Amino acid sequence: MKTNRVHKLTIAALLVAVGILIPMVSPVKLMLEPASFTLASHVAIFIAMFISPMIAVTVALGTALGFLLGGFPIVIALRALTHVVFAGVGSYILFKKPAILQSTAKTQLFSFLIGLLHAVSEVAVVSVFYFGGEMTTAYYTQGFLQSVFLLVGAGTIVHSMIDFTLAHIVWKSLMSRSTFSATVAKLK
Repeated sequence: MKTNRVHKLTIAALLVAVGILIPMVSPVKLMLEPASFTLASHVAIFIAMFISPMIAVTVALGTALGFLLGGFPIVIALRALTHVVFAGVGSYILFKKPAILQSTAKTQLFSFLIGLLHAVSEVAVVSVFYFGGEMTTAYYTQGFLQSVFLLVGAGTIVHSMIDFTLAHIVWKSLMSRSTFSATVAKLK
Protein backbone atom coordinates (compact mmCIF):
# COMPACT_ATOMS: atom_id res chain seq x y z
CA MET A 1 0.00 0.00 0.00
CA LYS A 2 2.81 2.42 0.88
CA THR A 3 4.56 1.71 -2.45
CA ASN A 4 1.36 2.66 -4.29
CA ARG A 5 1.32 6.07 -2.52
CA VAL A 6 4.99 6.60 -3.32
CA HIS A 7 4.32 5.78 -7.00
CA LYS A 8 1.40 8.22 -7.11
CA LEU A 9 3.40 10.95 -5.42
CA THR A 10 6.39 10.39 -7.70
CA ILE A 11 4.33 10.43 -10.89
CA ALA A 12 2.39 13.50 -9.75
CA ALA A 13 5.62 15.32 -8.83
CA LEU A 14 7.23 14.51 -12.17
CA LEU A 15 4.15 15.67 -14.08
CA VAL A 16 3.99 18.89 -12.03
CA ALA A 17 7.64 19.55 -12.85
CA VAL A 18 7.03 18.93 -16.55
CA GLY A 19 3.87 21.08 -16.42
CA ILE A 20 5.83 23.98 -14.92
CA LEU A 21 8.87 23.61 -17.17
CA ILE A 22 7.14 23.43 -20.55
CA PRO A 23 5.67 26.98 -20.48
CA MET A 24 8.96 28.36 -19.14
CA VAL A 25 11.30 26.84 -21.72
CA SER A 26 9.14 26.12 -24.75
CA PRO A 27 10.30 27.90 -27.90
CA VAL A 28 6.93 27.19 -29.57
CA LYS A 29 4.61 30.02 -28.60
CA LEU A 30 1.80 31.32 -30.73
CA MET A 31 1.25 35.04 -30.18
CA LEU A 32 -2.18 36.33 -31.15
CA GLU A 33 -2.13 39.68 -29.38
CA PRO A 34 -3.25 40.07 -26.72
CA ALA A 35 -3.29 36.32 -26.05
CA SER A 36 -0.51 33.78 -26.38
CA PHE A 37 -0.54 30.00 -26.43
CA THR A 38 2.36 27.70 -25.55
CA LEU A 39 2.30 24.39 -27.40
CA ALA A 40 2.18 21.36 -25.06
CA SER A 41 1.63 23.43 -21.92
CA HIS A 42 -1.30 21.19 -20.88
CA VAL A 43 0.21 17.84 -21.83
CA ALA A 44 1.29 16.95 -18.27
CA ILE A 45 -2.22 17.69 -16.95
CA PHE A 46 -3.83 15.56 -19.65
CA ILE A 47 -1.46 12.66 -18.97
CA ALA A 48 -2.32 12.96 -15.27
CA MET A 49 -5.99 12.96 -16.27
CA PHE A 50 -5.50 9.63 -18.04
CA ILE A 51 -4.05 8.12 -14.84
CA SER A 52 -6.47 9.08 -12.05
CA PRO A 53 -8.63 11.92 -10.71
CA MET A 54 -6.38 12.40 -7.68
CA ILE A 55 -3.23 12.72 -9.78
CA ALA A 56 -4.99 15.01 -12.28
CA VAL A 57 -6.16 17.43 -9.59
CA THR A 58 -2.77 17.30 -7.86
CA VAL A 59 -0.91 18.11 -11.08
CA ALA A 60 -3.34 20.92 -11.95
CA LEU A 61 -2.90 22.43 -8.47
CA GLY A 62 0.87 21.99 -8.62
CA THR A 63 1.22 23.67 -12.00
CA ALA A 64 -1.03 26.55 -10.87
CA LEU A 65 1.17 27.02 -7.81
CA GLY A 66 4.19 26.97 -10.12
CA PHE A 67 2.72 29.82 -12.16
CA LEU A 68 1.93 31.78 -9.01
CA LEU A 69 5.38 31.30 -7.49
CA GLY A 70 7.06 31.76 -10.87
CA GLY A 71 6.12 35.43 -10.96
CA PHE A 72 3.53 35.16 -13.71
CA PRO A 73 0.71 37.74 -13.64
CA ILE A 74 -2.14 36.77 -11.31
CA VAL A 75 -4.57 36.38 -14.23
CA ILE A 76 -2.26 33.72 -15.73
CA ALA A 77 -1.94 31.92 -12.38
CA LEU A 78 -5.73 31.94 -11.94
CA ARG A 79 -6.23 30.69 -15.49
CA ALA A 80 -3.88 27.82 -14.58
CA LEU A 81 -5.89 27.21 -11.40
CA THR A 82 -9.04 26.67 -13.49
CA HIS A 83 -7.33 23.61 -14.95
CA VAL A 84 -8.42 21.82 -11.78
CA VAL A 85 -11.97 21.96 -13.18
CA PHE A 86 -11.37 20.25 -16.53
CA ALA A 87 -8.72 17.91 -15.09
CA GLY A 88 -11.00 16.79 -12.27
CA VAL A 89 -14.12 16.38 -14.40
CA GLY A 90 -12.26 14.80 -17.31
CA SER A 91 -10.35 12.32 -15.19
CA TYR A 92 -13.49 11.33 -13.31
CA ILE A 93 -15.29 10.65 -16.60
CA LEU A 94 -12.31 8.61 -17.88
CA PHE A 95 -12.16 6.73 -14.56
CA LYS A 96 -15.81 5.74 -15.01
CA LYS A 97 -15.65 5.20 -18.81
CA PRO A 98 -12.06 4.36 -19.84
CA ALA A 99 -13.31 2.98 -23.18
CA ILE A 100 -13.68 6.60 -24.39
CA LEU A 101 -9.97 6.57 -25.24
CA GLN A 102 -10.33 3.41 -27.34
CA SER A 103 -12.45 5.05 -30.05
CA THR A 104 -11.10 7.85 -32.24
CA ALA A 105 -14.51 9.52 -32.58
CA LYS A 106 -15.24 9.32 -28.84
CA THR A 107 -11.74 10.54 -28.01
CA GLN A 108 -12.13 13.59 -30.29
CA LEU A 109 -15.59 14.39 -28.91
CA PHE A 110 -14.27 14.04 -25.36
CA SER A 111 -11.32 16.28 -26.25
CA PHE A 112 -13.68 18.93 -27.63
CA LEU A 113 -15.97 18.82 -24.58
CA ILE A 114 -13.02 19.03 -22.18
CA GLY A 115 -11.65 21.90 -24.31
CA LEU A 116 -15.01 23.65 -24.05
CA LEU A 117 -15.03 23.28 -20.25
CA HIS A 118 -11.41 24.46 -20.21
CA ALA A 119 -12.32 27.53 -22.28
CA VAL A 120 -15.42 28.45 -20.27
CA SER A 121 -13.37 28.34 -17.07
CA GLU A 122 -10.59 30.51 -18.47
CA VAL A 123 -13.00 32.99 -20.08
CA ALA A 124 -14.72 33.38 -16.70
CA VAL A 125 -11.42 34.32 -15.03
CA VAL A 126 -10.31 36.66 -17.81
CA SER A 127 -13.78 38.29 -17.90
CA VAL A 128 -13.53 39.21 -14.22
CA PHE A 129 -10.19 40.92 -14.87
CA TYR A 130 -11.42 42.45 -18.14
CA PHE A 131 -14.49 44.06 -16.58
CA GLY A 132 -12.44 45.05 -13.54
CA GLY A 133 -10.14 47.08 -15.79
CA GLU A 134 -7.13 44.92 -14.95
CA MET A 135 -6.11 43.69 -18.42
CA THR A 136 -3.52 45.11 -20.80
CA THR A 137 -4.51 47.82 -23.25
CA ALA A 138 -4.45 45.32 -26.13
CA TYR A 139 -7.48 43.51 -24.66
CA TYR A 140 -9.53 46.71 -24.57
CA THR A 141 -8.36 47.87 -28.00
CA GLN A 142 -9.76 44.71 -29.60
CA GLY A 143 -12.86 44.59 -27.41
CA PHE A 144 -14.41 41.83 -25.33
CA LEU A 145 -15.77 39.71 -28.18
CA GLN A 146 -12.47 39.43 -30.03
CA SER A 147 -9.94 39.48 -27.21
CA VAL A 148 -11.75 37.44 -24.56
CA PHE A 149 -14.44 35.42 -26.28
CA LEU A 150 -12.62 34.56 -29.51
CA LEU A 151 -8.93 34.61 -28.56
CA VAL A 152 -9.17 33.23 -25.03
CA GLY A 153 -12.36 31.18 -25.52
CA ALA A 154 -12.06 29.70 -29.01
CA GLY A 155 -8.26 29.79 -28.82
CA THR A 156 -8.32 27.74 -25.63
CA ILE A 157 -10.56 25.11 -27.21
CA VAL A 158 -8.18 24.68 -30.15
CA HIS A 159 -5.08 24.80 -27.92
CA SER A 160 -6.63 22.31 -25.49
CA MET A 161 -7.51 19.87 -28.27
CA ILE A 162 -3.99 20.04 -29.75
CA ASP A 163 -2.40 19.43 -26.34
CA PHE A 164 -4.90 16.64 -25.64
CA THR A 165 -3.91 14.95 -28.90
CA LEU A 166 -0.20 15.27 -28.07
CA ALA A 167 -0.82 13.85 -24.59
CA HIS A 168 -2.90 11.00 -26.02
CA ILE A 169 -0.09 10.09 -28.44
CA VAL A 170 2.44 10.08 -25.58
CA TRP A 171 0.01 8.14 -23.39
CA LYS A 172 -0.58 5.42 -25.99
CA SER A 173 3.16 5.08 -26.46
CA LEU A 174 3.73 4.76 -22.71
CA MET A 175 0.88 2.29 -22.29
CA SER A 176 2.37 0.05 -24.98
CA ARG A 177 5.23 -0.64 -22.57
CA SER A 178 4.12 -3.44 -20.26
CA THR A 179 6.03 -2.22 -17.19
CA PHE A 180 4.53 1.27 -17.40
CA SER A 181 1.08 -0.12 -18.13
CA ALA A 182 1.30 -2.43 -15.10
CA THR A 183 2.42 0.44 -12.86
CA VAL A 184 -0.46 2.65 -13.97
CA ALA A 185 -2.94 -0.17 -13.46
CA LYS A 186 -1.81 -0.39 -9.81
CA LEU A 187 -2.40 3.34 -9.32
CA LYS A 188 -6.07 3.32 -10.31
